[in-house]
Amino acid sequence: MAYRNGTYVAFDGNGTTDPTKGDMKYYGLLRKWNNSNRFELNFSDSHLKTYQVKDSSSIRTLKSRLLERMKNSKNMLLIISDDTNWDRGMLNYEIEKVVDEYKIPLIVAYTGYNSILNPSLLRGKWPKALLERIDNGTAKCIHIPFKERSISSAVSQFSVNSTGSNILTSALTTYKKEVYINWGYIDK
Repeated sequence: MAYRNGTYVAFDGNGTTDPTKGDMKYYGLLRKWNNSNRFELNFSDSHLKTYQVKDSSSIRTLKSRLLERMKNSKNMLLIISDDTNWDRGMLNYEIEKVVDEYKIPLIVAYTGYNSILNPSLLRGKWPKALLERIDNGTAKCIHIPFKERSISSAVSQFSVNSTGSNILTSALTTYKKEVYINWGYIDK
């Protein structure tokens, strides 16, 4: 059995390898927060635990590398933006494997929001595999804004190793409004 201590970060690559475009820029920001002592976010990035995959790699090589990363992950941080596609690229494959095979809880982080209090209202943003797994009850998720404090909190609380009140039992879990107020993301 693998030692599952990493956070698997998934996002729609939007068909680009340019780190300033599409959802890649959010992954870059996440890494910046994680590598800086000016922020509280601290996680083990599963993508750094295996050899990098080149653009010229075959789909088979890419899938093999992704599965290796998932196998060593305790949770998945899924970045959803206005650019996230319903059914393109590898994102749906990643969601399927994480939920169906590895039983990893999802931290669904939405860009452009200060709080997520009713994730059902964001249903139109969900990739196909996420929507299917929320609807059939197999996905265990917490829905949060793509903000440093909310990501830090969720990554440290929710994982395959969680016990007690930190076990995700629903596909539509959220933090309470008071938590967002305490973080300074919203007013009373």
